[in-house]
Amino acid sequence: MSGSAKRPVGRRAFVLAATAAAGTALTGTSHAAGFGYSDDGSNYVVDTGAQLIFKVSKSTGDLTSLVYRGTEYQGYGGMNSHIESGLGASTVGIKQSGSTILVSVTHGTLKHYYAARSGENNVYLWTDKADTSLSATRYIVRVKKGAFLNDEPDSYTYAPTTIEASDVFRKSDGQTRSKHYSKRRVMDYDYLGWSAGGVGLWMVRSNHEKASGGPFYRSLLRHQSADGGGLYEILYYGQNQTEAQRFGLQGPYVIAFTDGGAPSSALFPGTLTTPWADSLGISGYVPAGGRGKVAGVGISGRNTAYPYTVGLANSTAQYWGSARSSDGYFSLPGVLPGTYTLTVFKGELAVYTTSVSVSAGGTTTLNTIALPASNGPANASAIWRIGDWNGTPGGFKNADLMTYAHPSDVRAASWTGNVVIGGGGETAAFPCYLWKDVNSGLLVYFKLTAAQAAAAHTLRIGVTTAYANGRPQVTVNDSWSSAVPSPPTQPNTRSLTNGSYRGNNHTFTYSVPASAWKTDTSQYNVLRIDVVSGSGATGFLSAGTAIDALDLLT
Repeated sequence: MSGSAKRPVGRRAFVLAATAAAGTALTGTSHAAGFGYSDDGSNYVVDTGAQLIFKVSKSTGDLTSLVYRGTEYQGYGGMNSHIESGLGASTVGIKQSGSTILVSVTHGTLKHYYAARSGENNVYLWTDKADTSLSATRYIVRVKKGAFLNDEPDSYTYAPTTIEASDVFRKSDGQTRSKHYSKRRVMDYDYLGWSAGGVGLWMVRSNHEKASGGPFYRSLLRHQSADGGGLYEILYYGQNQTEAQRFGLQGPYVIAFTDGGAPSSALFPGTLTTPWADSLGISGYVPAGGRGKVAGVGISGRNTAYPYTVGLANSTAQYWGSARSSDGYFSLPGVLPGTYTLTVFKGELAVYTTSVSVSAGGTTTLNTIALPASNGPANASAIWRIGDWNGTPGGFKNADLMTYAHPSDVRAASWTGNVVIGGGGETAAFPCYLWKDVNSGLLVYFKLTAAQAAAAHTLRIGVTTAYANGRPQVTVNDSWSSAVPSPPTQPNTRSLTNGSYRGNNHTFTYSVPASAWKTDTSQYNVLRIDVVSGSGATGFLSAGTAIDALDLLT
């Protein structure tokens, strides 16, 4: 049953509070039939008046029970559902306001909330993180073993052999597994979860306005193990992160039960409005009237073969939305007041930026954005080009697999192998990632005309992220080598091995003199690409980089 269920009338509201450390006794507990709450001594028991009853620990704020249609879904490995790995002793309170019940949890500077609406099989959650005194980077719903089938095997986290850190595993057949392997960018999903036996359990994500990493960011979303499953709402994730952590209220995000179908689209980020929450006293809550909107009438100069995304970001918030394919129109509602950098992305490659200001209750309307003639590096005339300048390694060898598998996976094609320009299939033959200890020294063979060989040319190599400051140094015909380029700013954590190619797009340029080319036009010129760095370990944890495109300009 979805949120459209019948709404029984709730009983008179009572407000309760508990201080776990002091063990304060509670009084005035409501015992409403149907919608309402009660106190079993250790937990607040919330009955949504539909088919969902959940419990919140009075001492820690953990979610200790999720009973839907009489079946318990909470719990694996003896653990509750909670912020991070559990907050510990916290101040927990509850109140009922008409058709809404709100449970508040305070732990140091962090505040967390659960809300129930009469007649809905949903648990609404908010988390207000004020600073770094607590990690509090995720909420995890821990689902008991056997409740749902494992329908996304690449996120299955139990396998006999650990091959990296404590979170990447190899099965006996050579396939790899990790909770990191989600396949999805943030903008690619509104919800995730499982459905079986006429029951669906979903995590509907928030709009991520106080998260970090932008629309293309990838992080762990869900996993299954021998002990059960986990659904995540990532509040901040440090792996391959391109931005500083933002602070403030995140939510609502929603634990939603259904009759097996998808959760109601009314819960999705960008469409969810919560006027019923305006007066609940949630810390950091900004109602619709305190927000603004950015709208653009269009984007000209687009290459219609690509999707375009428009993003807003500053140090306190982030938003994004798709530009309409027909004319580039976009609308970004629900934006907190402030000044933002607006970025237009072609694929995942930034091709335009400007500054916009947003005021509460106002709409900032932008005239047609005219993209520069270059519209990214793809429009430059090239003698040859491998890959597509779109900010991703899409199309390169193993690129698709790397969002849900380790590079050592048996399904991966060989990471070595040289490339000959002109035979076709150059991009598919070129590996999406290069590592110092795995496939450094890759060779590209190509011929030049007499006129081309008589001139200097610019070689470009675009990358999407790097690990351990890995960057390309090039040599032409063993007679000319570039200087070692300076490393661009990139995340300082694992990336290429945990399903993420997205860092900071950067283009390396090399001015190759005419003297480097072979004058015999029947002979191949040979470009060698080495990965250089003074950091990194060995194998797939040696210094490396992900490739966007490379070309030799006329």
